[in-house]
Amino acid sequence: MAKPNAFYAQSGGVTSVINASACGVIETARQHRDRIGKVYAGYNGILGALREELIDTSKESASAIAALRYTPAGAFGSCRYKLKSLDENRAEYERLIEVFRAHNIQYFFYNGGGDSQDTAHKVSQLGRQLNYPISCIGIPKTVDNDLPVTDNCPGFGSVAKYVAVSTLEAGLDVASMCETSTKVFILEVMGRHAGWIAAAAGLAAEAAGDPPHIIVFPEIPFEERAFLERVKTSVEQNGYCVAVVSEGAQTADGTFLAESSARDAFGHAQLGGVAPALAQLVKERLGYKYLWAVADYLQRAARHIASKTDVDQAYAVGKAAVEFALAGKNAVMPTIVRKNTKRYSWTIGEAPLRKVANVERKMPRSYITKDGFGITPKARQYLAPLIAGEDYPPYRDGIPRYAQLKLQRVPKKLGTAFEAS
Repeated sequence: MAKPNAFYAQSGGVTSVINASACGVIETARQHRDRIGKVYAGYNGILGALREELIDTSKESASAIAALRYTPAGAFGSCRYKLKSLDENRAEYERLIEVFRAHNIQYFFYNGGGDSQDTAHKVSQLGRQLNYPISCIGIPKTVDNDLPVTDNCPGFGSVAKYVAVSTLEAGLDVASMCETSTKVFILEVMGRHAGWIAAAAGLAAEAAGDPPHIIVFPEIPFEERAFLERVKTSVEQNGYCVAVVSEGAQTADGTFLAESSARDAFGHAQLGGVAPALAQLVKERLGYKYLWAVADYLQRAARHIASKTDVDQAYAVGKAAVEFALAGKNAVMPTIVRKNTKRYSWTIGEAPLRKVANVERKMPRSYITKDGFGITPKARQYLAPLIAGEDYPPYRDGIPRYAQLKLQRVPKKLGTAFEAS
């Protein structure tokens, strides 16, 4: 009897360490060839399963798979495609089971955020309904750090490190030029409803007066007057002002400062542009010369400055996912558990997918200063270990050398095609 195969897919916005989780999955599965046949990867995430576009990772060399550990982005392609509920579109889920059955796939590893954990949970439910033996394990990933239960999310630590370092370096630049040039610099970072990434900028400040002088969190309603007063005070006291603002900054009535009419695949309003909006406000009301920047993809793709803690944890949850499946577990997600020790340490735990799916964890109010513009010592204590350590990729001629995969497809077995709705 043929050994069951596994399916791995990457979902949503990628990170600088999501491939480390893929590496953990594939290398661990290869260590259990007596129980797992092949690991197939979805070409462009879950769409790869729906369209029966599967990548045979057994065709990749051990060195190529190992190189995934230090390669950014999604090596197999990701997608922003949200499966509807079982009641709304049962056919999509039945199609997944049909593809899994055709290719003898009995292990499903879905690497993504809350929506992805919801999908994995629903597939596990349908598998039971259809009496198909499928073990569904979610693998946590999100730069937003907003998944519940787990202490932190793989992908966040490296973005946090990038933002903290960028704030420090840009702050030094502005300080050196503020006498005759730019006095206000605004950096826009990711974070729709949770301000974890913006908060990480606070790690750059070691003493009073160090940048960032202002952090704008989605959790704290934006007040124009308070913001402008803080900018003015900073310029008067320090000679300049560095502000880090989350893309999800919003007013008390929930209106995003930079919301467009466009919607993404998950129905979320397209954000972006809060930095130039605030910069223009500063110019009009205070008359200061300004510059602004949007970190955008740079913050989540910066593998060259990844956190070693983040890389290690991303690999560990991928490894644990396979071990969970082989242990007979289903509808669970590996979590990162912070140990109660003086020196930071962590281990792997687990959480039921039903407790993770579609639940968003925001910054605790105790992590934000009373004035709403900075982080508290408690937040610093939480954040600092997550950006610790360096894990540089190999370089050649001054450029990182990242994984180059064959991405060889598996021959299709089903005659019917699938078109994403």
